[in-house]
Amino acid sequence: MAGKGNTVVKVAEIVAPYAEELGLDIWDIRFVKEGTDWYLRIFIDKDGGVSIDDCVDLTHAITKPLDDADPISQSYLLEVSSPGVERELITDSHFEKYIGAAVMMRLIRPIDKVRDFGGILKNYENGLITVELADGEELTVNKKETSYVKLDDFDMNDFKNN
Repeated sequence: MAGKGNTVVKVAEIVAPYAEELGLDIWDIRFVKEGTDWYLRIFIDKDGGVSIDDCVDLTHAITKPLDDADPISQSYLLEVSSPGVERELITDSHFEKYIGAAVMMRLIRPIDKVRDFGGILKNYENGLITVELADGEELTVNKKETSYVKLDDFDMNDFKNN
């Protein structure tokens, strides 16, 4: 989970039982500052996908417990949403769940002047990510060397008029 360490851990402890009761998984929690505003972003998932009603239900369920526990000293905006189809893979379980899926990966430091790679997630073990590139070559990098790894679920055919 990303964000300000202890804050995110405290929020996760408060939110997790409510999410579980609603049949939701916590994908990620982020506490971030954008401009002058702080945002507490809770990303949820479930088999079959997340609906707007799931987001609303969890928001309603956690607002009072978060206010009562007051784990965040400054004011913030609460956002509950799906991680989206191009979700970022963060935890070991995320990577393990999506072995065989198309991913896009950005490296912190380029390899041969290239930072962005796409392909099929072939393996994830001990923090090492292996992606089969379009040319059939395999690229293995340490997760720590990536800016992000996201599912690549974008297909132009989804936007063509038939």
